[in-house]
Amino acid sequence: MAIDEYLESEVVVAVVATAVALTPRARRVLRRGVVYGLAGALMAGDAIVSFGRAAARGAQDATASAAPAPVDAPNQPAGTQGQGGEA
Repeated sequence: MAIDEYLESEVVVAVVATAVALTPRARRVLRRGVVYGLAGALMAGDAIVSFGRAAARGAQDATASAAPAPVDAPNQPAGTQGQGGEA
């Protein structure tokens, strides 16, 4: 094999894959990378969901405060409330 053949992408990929498969240190580094990458993706997903819920809650509160306030019942004397009699 000539030197040019060792630098082809297929050969380089095969050499790297063999090194990763056979060396415990390389496997450990790869495993840690996968674990940290997955943890980062989960944290990012939680942050996005939390932001979406907070935005929805804020929009809901904004629409509730923009709605007109309910009209109170007319003032009645304290002694006649809830008796159903004449006021």
